[in-house]
Amino acid sequence: MNHPVPYWRLSGFYFFYFAFVGAMSPYWGPYLKSLGFSAVDIGVLMSLLAVMRMFAPNIWGWMADRSGKRVSIVQIAAVASLCCFAGVFFGKSFWWLFVVMASMSFFWSASLPLVEATTFSHLGERTDRYGRIRLWGSLGFIASVVGIGYVLDFAPIAWLPWLVFAMLSGVALFARFIPEAELLPHAHDHVSIWKLVQNPQIVVLIVACFLMSAAHGPYYSFYSIYLGEHGYSKSHIGWLWALGVICEIGVFLIAPRLFKRFAIEHVLMASFAIAVVRFLFIAWLIRFPEMIILAQVLHAATFGAYHASAVALINRFFKGRHQAKGQGIYNSISFGAGGALGSLYAGYTWDHLGASGTFSIAAGCALLGLMLLLWKFHSNKPI
Repeated sequence: MNHPVPYWRLSGFYFFYFAFVGAMSPYWGPYLKSLGFSAVDIGVLMSLLAVMRMFAPNIWGWMADRSGKRVSIVQIAAVASLCCFAGVFFGKSFWWLFVVMASMSFFWSASLPLVEATTFSHLGERTDRYGRIRLWGSLGFIASVVGIGYVLDFAPIAWLPWLVFAMLSGVALFARFIPEAELLPHAHDHVSIWKLVQNPQIVVLIVACFLMSAAHGPYYSFYSIYLGEHGYSKSHIGWLWALGVICEIGVFLIAPRLFKRFAIEHVLMASFAIAVVRFLFIAWLIRFPEMIILAQVLHAATFGAYHASAVALINRFFKGRHQAKGQGIYNSISFGAGGALGSLYAGYTWDHLGASGTFSIAAGCALLGLMLLLWKFHSNKPI
């Protein structure tokens, strides 16, 4: 199969999807703080994006693989998430925003696993081109996080919901133009998905990814607040976030050569080791801008190399009619359960252990994931 890949339509979707992430991750926490919510409230509300990814992608993935209509589900979910998010303009109480963010996240979480599966189906054997499509998501994140940073230096943070609404509108627009991909039969199609996930190789991968996402929970929920408390302006915060993603783009561009030179499993383990160092830098060296810049450069490994290697391994294990469900399981347990745990423990430890203690726990999560991977390799059973 060598049909043309719908490069720009897929890239446009990734651009706006991660532009939405670029608006939410750095700035939604400060926006909630401006409404008077406590650290615990912020941790709970921020965790909803991850909580819904614990089970919603599995529901959507099952429906997509059963119906064969992945893109149709993406289109419906994108419009539904946009409509749900519009509720932020009609109330600002904790429980109102809880319902709005939970419902929006339920539909929003459907998109990425299905588009990832669709992208790999369009690519076929040309999986080395994935990074060149996915990098547009990183560019969208940069455009959003830097642009909004400058806007909020001069405009009230009350503008943020309108900017987020614009990002979700772009997601819905580009979802409309993504073409369906042919689902090719695979030798494992007759095997139950639950039989596949009992494979100890997959268990090790998923648990390690869960721990990596838990390590990033404080980063996505409180990093901007932490920087602001130490005198960094919103535009500086935006550029720090952007720097990490710029380095991430570099990894996506060199991923084909990286994976030809090193085993994917080794790249994954290296990303965990670097994550330990990165979060310790953030925990204890926040007063030294040059060290925080270095910590952001390390995002190239802790997300760029990590995600590229993890998603490649998931695509290796789940083929054919299990492809979307496999991506759903990865997103649910890793970004969903792991991200939710990260946001929740950060919300509770922020006031009791402080920022340094919270980010030290994050480093500990990454270290535990690394130890698990090293143990698996030591047993001579590579992933």
